[in-house]
Amino acid sequence: MEMSNLTGGFVALLGLEFDEVGGDRVVIRWRVRPELHQPYGIQHGGVYCAVVETAASIGGALWLGDKGRVVGVSNQTDFLRAVREGELTAVGTPVHRGRSQQLWQVEIADEAGRLVSRGQVRLQNLAPA
Repeated sequence: MEMSNLTGGFVALLGLEFDEVGGDRVVIRWRVRPELHQPYGIQHGGVYCAVVETAASIGGALWLGDKGRVVGVSNQTDFLRAVREGELTAVGTPVHRGRSQQLWQVEIADEAGRLVSRGQVRLQNLAPA
């Protein structure tokens, strides 16, 4: 996976910045802004789901390397604290990495270090196409 693939599209729309990218850990930051709010003026839950999926998929793909590619088969994300503004940081780490599947967890915290959301993604490891 090339870093150039991480700068456009949906990643750019969300304004994600990558502080650490590897097969054992992925760290992503972004700023909460009005266009990412839901109607009550707080960060939309779909943004959390997207960041959780992004962190897990990138980490899983880098770990698998040239042995194939990964696709998400399950994303379960919990919303723990409402956030209206500020910067959020997501940290993704593997829980299990097997021959056919991986499970990654991602914790998202605010600037004060408070956990605001957490999720997990199950990835299917696919053979090279």
